[in-house]
Amino acid sequence: MKISQVAIQLYTLRDFCKTAAEFAETCKKVRAIGYEAVQVSGVGPIPPEEIAQIVKDAGLVLCATHEPAVKILDETDAVIERLNKLGCKLTAYPHPAGVDFSDRAQIDTLVQKLDAAGAKMRAAGITLGYHNHGIEFVKVPGTDQTFFEYVFANTKPENIVGEPDTYWVQYGGGDNVEWAQKLKGRLPFIHLKDYTFNAAENKPMFCEIGAGNLPFKRIIAEAEKSGCEWFIVEQDSCPGDPFVSIKQSFDYIKANLVG
Repeated sequence: MKISQVAIQLYTLRDFCKTAAEFAETCKKVRAIGYEAVQVSGVGPIPPEEIAQIVKDAGLVLCATHEPAVKILDETDAVIERLNKLGCKLTAYPHPAGVDFSDRAQIDTLVQKLDAAGAKMRAAGITLGYHNHGIEFVKVPGTDQTFFEYVFANTKPENIVGEPDTYWVQYGGGDNVEWAQKLKGRLPFIHLKDYTFNAAENKPMFCEIGAGNLPFKRIIAEAEKSGCEWFIVEQDSCPGDPFVSIKQSFDYIKANLVG
C-alpha cells in the first residue's frame, strides 16, 4: 500500500462540510495532514461541480463517494449524472435502510435491484460497491449464508463489488482477513476503521487506526492481493476534534502500514 492510496472518508468530518466555505477549509486541512484523496459522503448541499473543483484546488483526488441508497436503486440515472459531474467513477450503496431482514422476498428484491443498478452504472463507466454494517452478518432466511455473502453470490462480479468496513465486519462477527480474500477481484476499496472495547460501558467502540485491535497489516496485505486500490480511513465518532483523530490515524498508517 502506498501513502497515495490512503484516503479519508469525509463522513468523519461531516460537521465541517456543511457549506462550500467549510468544505474548502476542511479539504485544505485534510491535505495538510498528508492525505492525498477523499471519499465524499456527509457533505452539505453543495453543487457537484463545486465539490469537484474544491477537491481539485486542495490538491486532492476524489476517489469515491457514497450516494443515498434509494437514489442508487430507484434513480440510478440521476446518480450517474452526479458522479459524472464529480468526475468520480466509484461509489457505494451505503446502508439497506428499511429492509426487513427476516423477509426473504425483500432481501431478494434488494439484491436484484442492486445488480440492475450496478449493470446500468457499469455501462456508464462507473463501479458500484456495497458497504456493510453489522446487519449484513445475519443469516438470510432459508440459507446458510449471511446477507453479505448472499449479495456477492447473487450479483454479477462486474456489477457489484465490495467496500467492506473493517469495524463493522468485526462487529458483525465476520473475519476481515477472510473477507479481503473472498472479495478477490471485487475489492477496489476498503474502509479502514479500528475497533476497541470500552470496559467501563461494556461495549465496543470506534477509535483511531492503531489504537484498537484489528490486524491491519494482515488485512491490508490480503486486500492488496485482491486488487484493492483505495484504503479509506473512517471513524464514525471521535473522542474530541476529528481532525486530531484523522491525523493520528494517518501518522500511524504512514509509520507502520505503508509498504
